[in-house]
Amino acid sequence: MKQERFAATGRRKEAVARVEIKPGAGKYYVNGHYLNEYLTRETLINHALRPLEATETMGKMDLSCSVNGGGLSGQAGAIRLGVARALVKMNPELHYTLRKGGFLTRDAREVERKKYGRPKARKRFQYSKR
Repeated sequence: MKQERFAATGRRKEAVARVEIKPGAGKYYVNGHYLNEYLTRETLINHALRPLEATETMGKMDLSCSVNGGGLSGQAGAIRLGVARALVKMNPELHYTLRKGGFLTRDAREVERKKYGRPKARKRFQYSKR
């Protein structure tokens, strides 16, 4: 028996996305909302769905994911990685295409911590001689 649903986890900054894909009519849900209602900017929607475009499975998969932590941009990146990983689980032949497009690489950049004696992580207070 073939598996219907394929799940994967994606992370970016502080955001974690648990993504589930299955063959369907192209319905995309995030935390119970439509994707375009949840990710309000067009650029974020395109960013999150880019792995589906690269593998030409746009409109052929139903996507549902729960995301928490971070902001919208981090969440879009987490969804993108989760979708790419789930696609590879579904069809291992897509691995080369997704790897070549850079969709399977976890973006490890995190926010640098604030240091004492500084207003931000690297910014210094204004110098004054007198």
